Amino acid sequence: MGAPALAAFVYDPSPDFGANPTPFVVMMGVGFLVALAGHVVRSRTLVATGIGLIFLATFLLPLVLNIARSSS
Repeated sequence: MGAPALAAFVYDPSPDFGANPTPFVVMMGVGFLVALAGHVVRSRTLVATGIGLIFLATFLLPLVLNIARSSS
């Protein structure tokens, strides 16, 4: 195993992610509430919107911020 592969398993107690996770957690919670409301009223649009918000908050926006921060 090379050094970069081993570095992935080393624990860093204070990683520099560069973004406060609170807005992402709030956005994910809102996504769950919107999707739940969509299921209650049987609206596929609301369900899809809620799932989209969850996807944005948990994957897409953190990825874009990480790439933007690492390139600068």
